[in-house]
Amino acid sequence: MKASAGTRETWGSSLGFILAAAGSAVGLGNIWKFPYITGLNGGGAFVLVYLLCITIIGLPVMLCELTLGRHTRRNPVGAFKALSPPSSTLAQLIGAILVFAGFILLCLSTWGWAVTMLLLGAAIFRYSWIVVGAMGVVAGFTILSFYSVVAGWTIGYIWKAVAGQLGFTTVAAAASHFVGFITHPGWAIGCHLVFMLLCMVIVVRGVQAGIERWSKILMPVLFILLVVLIIRGLTLPGAMAGVRFFLSPDFSKINADCILQALGHAFFTLSLGMGAIITYGSYVDKKQNIFLATLSIAGLDTLIALMAGLAIFPAVFAQGFEPGAGPGLVFQVLPTVFNQIPLGALWATLFFLLLMVAALTSGISLLEVVTAYFVDERGWSRSRATIVFGAVIFFLGCFSAVSVTGWERIEWLHRIILAVFGTARGSFFDVMDNLSSNWLLPLGGLFISLFVGWVWGPAKAVAEIRHGSHNFADVHLISLLAGLKDDPSHNSDVHVLTLASIWGFFIRFLSPVAVLVAFLYTIGWLQF
Repeated sequence: MKASAGTRETWGSSLGFILAAAGSAVGLGNIWKFPYITGLNGGGAFVLVYLLCITIIGLPVMLCELTLGRHTRRNPVGAFKALSPPSSTLAQLIGAILVFAGFILLCLSTWGWAVTMLLLGAAIFRYSWIVVGAMGVVAGFTILSFYSVVAGWTIGYIWKAVAGQLGFTTVAAAASHFVGFITHPGWAIGCHLVFMLLCMVIVVRGVQAGIERWSKILMPVLFILLVVLIIRGLTLPGAMAGVRFFLSPDFSKINADCILQALGHAFFTLSLGMGAIITYGSYVDKKQNIFLATLSIAGLDTLIALMAGLAIFPAVFAQGFEPGAGPGLVFQVLPTVFNQIPLGALWATLFFLLLMVAALTSGISLLEVVTAYFVDERGWSRSRATIVFGAVIFFLGCFSAVSVTGWERIEWLHRIILAVFGTARGSFFDVMDNLSSNWLLPLGGLFISLFVGWVWGPAKAVAEIRHGSHNFADVHLISLLAGLKDDPSHNSDVHVLTLASIWGFFIRFLSPVAVLVAFLYTIGWLQF
């Protein structure tokens, strides 16, 4: 149905919603990051841990976000504004902890972090859980500003592949070319601009005519490209070594670092904590089964990640390259691999086209988070919100585009950050990545679980999930697994071990603790 005065636009079909939400989850994290962190962590063992994290942490939190969005039919800020109680003891406790931490940091003369903690604590006292929704909007804004820079690299490499400029014989030559490309202001900013314009053109057309229509095109294209690349890779001599590396677990590689990396990536790749799933959930009709939708979205996201590994590792092993090459695997190792394969330019073009499509499906969801906020809460038109904040995100991203390898071009900004916070690890690109990936996303996911589990309440959430998914709350888990969910003799009036009860336990206890541990480990406050 189309939006009219006083109504909210919805997805045109369940398939359209699932493809759009899966497209939000499927991005560079699946095809660029997942293969290289799998290579760094020993292959199949990491894959098993990652799948476990998706199941026990990712799925429960995603269902929380979809439920919040559909129940309120608002953006992240509007969702928490609608459901936050007048007074929340838990929110006040969190605010008090932040204010206390701020005063401690003041005593230690850590001025930037002290003021940040004090302001955030004061905001929680004033606005309570609405701050969590605002964090989601800020996360979407921040992530897209640097994510679009990396996405722009894929556009540049499509052009270079078509022009036959990726014919490298050594990884060193490919690495040198890549560094020259990403540090060239014209290429970096130009490709970043093209990607942002593509996102804006799609989002400005709305939910059905823009996001849903293009998701129905881009997701099948992505899948087809992956299948083609997998077939080509598996036909190379020696490719089975790559398959064994990817799928055969070496449990000696599993340690605390491996587990927490898998948890962090599972959280990032499902687009959790950044407001995208809440926003997409707000366009879902009451008749749709959001429990099955959650399973479908996570399943598609995981399938694409596994397919990406099968597309990359056989080719890498077939040509004798190192699977643990790190972030350079895609832009430095693979061009060299393609150069040794017949019709290498064609395969390189298809691969970087695949990367661009994956990035675009995520990019439009991040821009939609910001757009939905200004449409819902500020009364802006969709075109105005998309164009204005698409442009703002582009200009902020320019700082990341020109500072991927260092601060030389924006040393003045480096001095400001050092003066305020005392440190600035890496480049401005790294600072933005660290802020969003290591702080905003895990904290957003943590607070969403706490809010649904302890403030809004699992009972109210389950009442919302029941719309279109009655069995989620009422069928006994054992009956469901045994294929007896429709047998009256196995469905009494009293149930304990239902899907709903397990989900409630996860979001109240398991998910918050797991996310908190991963967060503290990532920022260096917890060591194993």
